[in-house]
Amino acid sequence: MGFVTDGQTLDDLKILGRGDHTVINLFDRTVTRGGAELLEDMFRYPLPDAEAINRRAAMIGDLATAQTVFPFRPELFDAIEQYLSNTDERTRLAPEDQSLGKKLTGLIAEDVEYKNIYKGVTAVIEVLHAFRDFVNVIEGAKTYETEKNAIVSLLLLPAFEPLMKERVGSKLSYNRVAAYDVLLRWRQRDEVKKILRHVYYLDVYLTVAGVARQRGFVFARALDGDGLLRLEGVYHPHLKKAVANSLYMDRDSNLIFLTGANMAGKSTFMKALGIALFLAHMGFPVPAGRMEFRVFDGIFTTINLPDNLGMGASHFYAEVLRVKKLAKELGGGKRLFIILDELFRGTNVKDACEATIAVTGAFAQHRNSMFLISSHIMEAGEVLRASVGNILFAYLPTVMEGVTPKYTYVLKEGITADRHGMVIVQNEGIIDILRQGNKKKNVS
Repeated sequence: MGFVTDGQTLDDLKILGRGDHTVINLFDRTVTRGGAELLEDMFRYPLPDAEAINRRAAMIGDLATAQTVFPFRPELFDAIEQYLSNTDERTRLAPEDQSLGKKLTGLIAEDVEYKNIYKGVTAVIEVLHAFRDFVNVIEGAKTYETEKNAIVSLLLLPAFEPLMKERVGSKLSYNRVAAYDVLLRWRQRDEVKKILRHVYYLDVYLTVAGVARQRGFVFARALDGDGLLRLEGVYHPHLKKAVANSLYMDRDSNLIFLTGANMAGKSTFMKALGIALFLAHMGFPVPAGRMEFRVFDGIFTTINLPDNLGMGASHFYAEVLRVKKLAKELGGGKRLFIILDELFRGTNVKDACEATIAVTGAFAQHRNSMFLISSHIMEAGEVLRASVGNILFAYLPTVMEGVTPKYTYVLKEGITADRHGMVIVQNEGIIDILRQGNKKKNVS
């Protein structure tokens, strides 16, 4: 079973895309196109088990500690990919192609097609030599041994022996280029592709390792079994002065009911938690001080849910359909982490309160999954606190300085009744502006 999520979650957490505030943009520093494509694949398909997650995390962590440098010239790989993509049999070189007529007309050195083949062949030779040198000197990354051994096995293939004897940068004769072209483009094409794949993985690993060092991110430890979630000092990676928070969850406290006033930081905290969980399941470093987690089958969020106007659905009905989808996912036996921001905000307070109590209580019974649900309805929290024993109650407080609300963004235990919407409206002078505008209209 693979790791499951959906477009709503990816959009809520801004996982993909090329904007400055996407999560992938934090790591989008690869030097090869193949590395960039592989990085996006990793974001689209997080790892499904603890062993794979911990192995990747340990490998990237070791490379970060060793401060390993990418050993190739990046421009080589565009030349190689273009070269290998040309599978037209009519471009296959053979010694007899160097006819007297060809010598007299275009001079082979200026033949565009030949120049591209020559460039591709020499680029492959340089990559083979650089990879051999790299695996011979790499130290301090014992978790890279499996990859290293696979690379060595490819480099030691008898077919590559003549290329390994060439001197990088030396001029190749037409006949040698023709022989190497047959070898690389036709006979050993799959092996060359495997070597490139190792290069692109190394590009991603070293890039992510560099981000971990520069930003001070840590590598989470994935746990088998029912486990728990322990996060210390988690924060949103795109906030310059982010406030860090900590939380602990297990089977006996598998749901957090979060309250707080508008602008208190609920949505930001939920996104920070979702991003940390997503990156952890990739084996990537996370913006936190420490993290241990039980591996989930997937993550789903509902933070910025749009109206479904195409269906003629109201915001409330869109919320209902979203909760129904998540209920079905849970009913399939998956272990999920679900984040819901301001459940049922699209309906009246009475219905929202009753629905929040019913749905939250039902979610809490799925002890193999974990939930973070925020609400403005503190009355719902009080009912749940009296009736459901495995819910943690937390809030983000507001401190009033006169008539001005100040936000600490620091998570506290309990339920808050903070409601400062009208205070903010009054502080912005909206009512006075409307009254003055009405006076002017009456005078005129």
